[in-house]
Amino acid sequence: MGVSAAYVTFADADGSDDEKEIALAAWGEVGITGRAVRWDDPAVDWAAFDVVVVRTPWDYVYRRAEFVSWAHRVESVTRMLNPAAVLERNTDKTYLRDLEAPTIPTSWVAPGEPVEFPILDEYVVKPAISAGARGTIRTGDRKKAEAHVAQLVAEGQTAMIQPYLDMVEAEGETSLLYFGGRFSHAVRRNPMLAAGVTGHDEESARAELRAPDPDQLALAERVLGEFPDVLYARVDLVRLADGTPVLIELELTEPYLFLRYAPEAAANLARALAEAVAG
Repeated sequence: MGVSAAYVTFADADGSDDEKEIALAAWGEVGITGRAVRWDDPAVDWAAFDVVVVRTPWDYVYRRAEFVSWAHRVESVTRMLNPAAVLERNTDKTYLRDLEAPTIPTSWVAPGEPVEFPILDEYVVKPAISAGARGTIRTGDRKKAEAHVAQLVAEGQTAMIQPYLDMVEAEGETSLLYFGGRFSHAVRRNPMLAAGVTGHDEESARAELRAPDPDQLALAERVLGEFPDVLYARVDLVRLADGTPVLIELELTEPYLFLRYAPEAAANLARALAEAVAG
């Protein structure tokens, strides 16, 4: 009897999830029958699946508490990948404070905390719970940055204040994709806040396949060493002015995986899923 797997998505009215059919076809090649289902569909019997793979619940940011509750509830009746505890931690960017690996220098401002505003040439201000640059601004105007922080905090959110790194204009962001703990492929992405890049999804970032440098691979594997039990991971890196690679974000919840960019990518994901189910 074959393995049944849920491909967890959202109410994708505009068809923005262009990886769904690619992934499901690859799963079929390794004997896994996949079916796309909305995470918030009350009619779904999650216990009927051998494994639930969280892939593109891209609307969770509007109701994170509901999403996290759903993940733990589903995990109580079947296996979930990535695990619910990982999703809960990863959907709030404050996890970056707890990592041992180097990250972009960040000032954090939670409701009720005093603001120690850094002096920077250019600011990036974002909420700790967001996706696709939602609620994020880039500005050289300190007063505008301060106002955005104040707005986020007034809404009950934790604000992040970071420097805008000029290196992203020249080198872009590097995203390294791992399936089952193994490196699959990497892409160079023009950052969403760079001049000329518009939109709030990964497709708008104009990616291209690239070979990561040894120091980028080393950093990615160091980061993932803190998350050993994940099916999929996207490690987003950028370089500081001195060339040192640092982590922008570790995507373990609903990352775009750039499956169309590398011929073996979908097969790599399917193999990792088959191994996880068998193990």
